[in-house]
Amino acid sequence: MNINSDFKLWATLFLCMLVPFLCNAGLVSAEEGEHVHVHVLTLDHSNFTDIVSKHNFIVVKFYAPWCNFSMKLAPEYEKAASILSSRDPPVILAKIDANDEANEALADEFDIKAFPTLKILRNGGKNIQEYKGPHEADRIVAYMKKQIAPASIEIKSVEDAASLIGENKILIVGIFPQFSGEEFDNFTALAENLRFDYKFGRTLDAKLLSKGGSSVDRPTVRLIKPFDELFVDFQDFNVDALEKFVEEASLPIVTLFDKDPSNHPFVIKFFNSPNAKAMLFLNFTGDHVDSFKSKFHDVALHNKGKGISFLIVDVEASQGPLEYFGFKDDLVPLLFILKNDGQKYLKPNLEPEHIAPWLKQYTDGNLNPFIKSEPIPETNNEPVKVVVAESLHDMVFNSGKNVLLEFYAPWCGLCKKLAPILEEVAVSFENDTDVLIAKLDATENDIPSDNFEVQGYPTLYFKSTSGILLKYDGNKTNEEIIDFIQKNRDQTVQVQPDTTVNDEL
Repeated sequence: MNINSDFKLWATLFLCMLVPFLCNAGLVSAEEGEHVHVHVLTLDHSNFTDIVSKHNFIVVKFYAPWCNFSMKLAPEYEKAASILSSRDPPVILAKIDANDEANEALADEFDIKAFPTLKILRNGGKNIQEYKGPHEADRIVAYMKKQIAPASIEIKSVEDAASLIGENKILIVGIFPQFSGEEFDNFTALAENLRFDYKFGRTLDAKLLSKGGSSVDRPTVRLIKPFDELFVDFQDFNVDALEKFVEEASLPIVTLFDKDPSNHPFVIKFFNSPNAKAMLFLNFTGDHVDSFKSKFHDVALHNKGKGISFLIVDVEASQGPLEYFGFKDDLVPLLFILKNDGQKYLKPNLEPEHIAPWLKQYTDGNLNPFIKSEPIPETNNEPVKVVVAESLHDMVFNSGKNVLLEFYAPWCGLCKKLAPILEEVAVSFENDTDVLIAKLDATENDIPSDNFEVQGYPTLYFKSTSGILLKYDGNKTNEEIIDFIQKNRDQTVQVQPDTTVNDEL
C-alpha cells in the first residue's frame, strides 16, 4: 500500500478540499451530453503536438466519455472557454478523449490516472503544470487570469509590500539589483512552478519590506511568514534548491491541527511532506497541555532539518486522525511516528517529560516498530485460515507451504462474493498439506508494503514454498484460482482437487 498517496488522499479528503476526480466506470454517455461546443478546442493524437507547440499557454482537459465527473465539468469548461476566448490575447482551453485507444500514448506521457485531469502547458508544451483549481466556470476564469498574469508582482513601495503581506499568508520575495540575469530567471521559474501555492513578489529595494534586513548585498530570496522566525533568507539560486527551501521554510516547526481553517493548508503540506511524521495527539482541555506543547516544540526545533516533521492534533477538534490511524481515545496523550515506508512507532499515555528521551530513542534507532494486529485466533479450524499481522510471517513466509492469501475488507461487497468461492478452493485442497488458503483483514492489520501492494479489495497474492511471490489478477472463479495454484506451486506429491464448482464474481 502506497503510504504517501494514503497521506495525501486522507489529508485532502478530511479537510474537504479535494475536488472529486475519480470516476465510476459504466456510465455510458457522451462526455459532452447535448451541449454544443464552440470554444473548447478538440485535440487528438494527430494534432496535439502541432497545436500545443504554437501556444505559450494552453489548458488541456484529459477526459473519458463515460466518466460522470467529466460530464459534470463539460458545460462549466465550455462556459469558461467562451469567456477566455474573448480576451486579448485569447486563452485557449482544449480537450482530448484520453479513453480513446488512439490517444493512449498521450495519456501515458502525461501520466493520466483519473478523469478529468487538467494540465496547463506553457512555452509550447515545454513546461507542464497540474491544474489544481476549481471546476466552476467563473472560478476557472479567475484562476486562469491569475495564471497568465506575471508570476511575481513588482514591489515599488511600502504600500505595495503591505498589500501583499496579509495575515496568515506566506510571501516569497526576490530581491535583486536589476530584474535580469541568471538569478532573476531562476527566481521567475520558481514563481511559475509554485504560483498556485504561494504569492511571489520582486523588488529592487529590501528597505520596502517590513520584515528582514534592509541591507542586501546580493540577489536574495526572502520567505516571509506569520509563524516561527517570521522571515528566512536564501541565496542559492538553483531552481531545485529554491523549491526545497520554500517547501521546508513554509512549514511551521510544529503544525497545528485544530478547528482553525487557517491551519488546514499547513496540515496538508505536513502530510504531503516526504519526511517522517511525528504526531502528538492531545486533549487541549486536559492536564499539562502547555507543557506538552512546549516540550514538543523544543524537540521539533532540535530535530529541524533531520527529516522529521511535527504535528500536534487537538483530538477534541476532530476524531478524524485518530480514527484514520485506528487509535482509541484511551491512548491519548499519544506520540506517534509514521515513516514513509509504513513503519510505525507509538508512545501511548505519555507525560511531557517522556517526549525528548523517546524521540532520541527513535532517532538513535533504538525503538522497535509498532505493528497493528488483531489477536492471533485461539482456534483456526475453518477451511480458509485467518492470518493476522502477528502471524503473517509464520503462516505465510515461514510456513513451508504454497499459500494463497486474500487481503479483504469486511464491508467490501466483492470480498463477500468471493468468500464462498475461496472456501470451496480451500476445501478442494483439504487433503493437500502443501497448500494453504488464507485471508487477512486489511482494515485491522498492518500490511508490509515491501512485500504486498494492496490498493483495493479483494487483493490476492500467492507465495510458493520456495518463496516466489505472485499477485493473482485472474478471474475469481473456483476453477481458475485452482488452476493458478497448480501452475505456480512447488509440489512434492500432487493431490488432484475437486473442481466441480465454478462460481464466478
